[in-house]
Amino acid sequence: MNNTQNRTENNTDIRKESHAGICGAIMVCHPPIIIPGVGKGEEKKIADISDAYAKAAKTICDLDPETVVILSPHAPSYIDYIQLTSAPRSRGSLADFNDPDDTFEISNDTELVRKLESMAKKEDFAMGTLGSQNGPLDHGTMVPLYFLRDLKKNVKIVRVSVGGLSHLDHYKAGMMIAKAARELNKRVAIVASGDLSHCQKAGTHYGYKECGPAYDRKIMEIMSAADFEALVAMPQSAAEDAMSCGHNAFCIMAGALDGFSVHPEALAHSAVFGVGYGICTYTNLREDESRKLYDKMCRDAIERRAKEKAEKDAYVRIAWDTVEAYVKTGRVPEKQLMEQLEASACEGMKKERAGVFVSIHENGNLRGCIGTILPVQDNIALEIMRNAVAACSRDPRFPSVREEELDSLEYHVDVLSEPEVCQKKDLDVSKYGVIVTSGNKRGVLLPDLEGVDTVEDQLRIARQKAGISNRDRDVVLERFEVVRHQ
Repeated sequence: MNNTQNRTENNTDIRKESHAGICGAIMVCHPPIIIPGVGKGEEKKIADISDAYAKAAKTICDLDPETVVILSPHAPSYIDYIQLTSAPRSRGSLADFNDPDDTFEISNDTELVRKLESMAKKEDFAMGTLGSQNGPLDHGTMVPLYFLRDLKKNVKIVRVSVGGLSHLDHYKAGMMIAKAARELNKRVAIVASGDLSHCQKAGTHYGYKECGPAYDRKIMEIMSAADFEALVAMPQSAAEDAMSCGHNAFCIMAGALDGFSVHPEALAHSAVFGVGYGICTYTNLREDESRKLYDKMCRDAIERRAKEKAEKDAYVRIAWDTVEAYVKTGRVPEKQLMEQLEASACEGMKKERAGVFVSIHENGNLRGCIGTILPVQDNIALEIMRNAVAACSRDPRFPSVREEELDSLEYHVDVLSEPEVCQKKDLDVSKYGVIVTSGNKRGVLLPDLEGVDTVEDQLRIARQKAGISNRDRDVVLERFEVVRHQ
């Protein structure tokens, strides 16, 4: 079956207005198993989701849009960039899901894409058409297209990826989509494609975590009330811990609805397969000054940031202040930072010496990590400053941190004990870091890292970092403990 867009003429009274701009939106999931050619009967277990999906899709069709923007977390994705698909046409199939018969071909709205890229360039916003553009459609796009098969043939699509930017930046991207639609005099509907928590059932691929069902309850409460301030304010870690792929797509959709009161309707939720699926619709848009939320969200974010910093201990604050000063001015105010230590009763940091690792994360992703196994500075405070500067500007895996990134950064400081020679049997991946040395090659790995669950994993990664092969026999192992500040 070829699902190239076609639609029977059937407009209902849901199209309340004829104005250009955003005319409505839906929040949907994208499990391939919901499509009969993939599910082969299993889709019947989530019939309530299928029915709700069909209703949501009909909502979009009845709005009679010229363009549908699909926000997909499985389109080409970048840590620091939101990608727009620029090709005139895109194709894909569900063959990777053992369903070669369901194929898709769409016409992309290149005019809207060019407009968005131009706006982003003028505002120095990280969105555009850079990166891979020649790949097939992803399932985060194709599953919604399957349900939107009754769209008119002349309706065009814009596929937007989500990136590693902040919730607030994704919200801003949505605002830009709405502005571009108005300026081009286009009726545009938004489809936010994203699953909720992936860790809601023991025995499934992702297993069970208590935060999974909790995230779903919270996000459905938020989305059913169109409480977009709460959506954006949720910590990045909440979605990451629950393994939700849809949160940033929902933030873009919310931004596209900025300045409008909407009629939200939650149609269904299920976690039968251990992954959360939610369906909501947003219709009857009316301009509403009180719903222009972006500036307030920015002020709230600044307040949360200041509070977060005040709650950190002196080890993290000195790394934080060092990076901010260095990125803004190119220098580190050592004297001022030392005086702050005296005021915070952390004189020990000026007297003791130890190796230190400083890790920087941006929106949950590693942004830089540099450290010293043994001390090279006169005290821990200077060790933190030195490694904080290196982590933000000299980690070869990343470009230097830019000033506009500062509000999205998190800092971790690990203070190391003196390493001791050990045997493999003496290691404990949750307690000890490891140093693997062979000749002049040395690999270091900190303890208790996500995804490093066994000593074998720890040693393998440390060897890889150093370029030490399994054939090398003259290998020395050392272990160390850390005091972690975050």
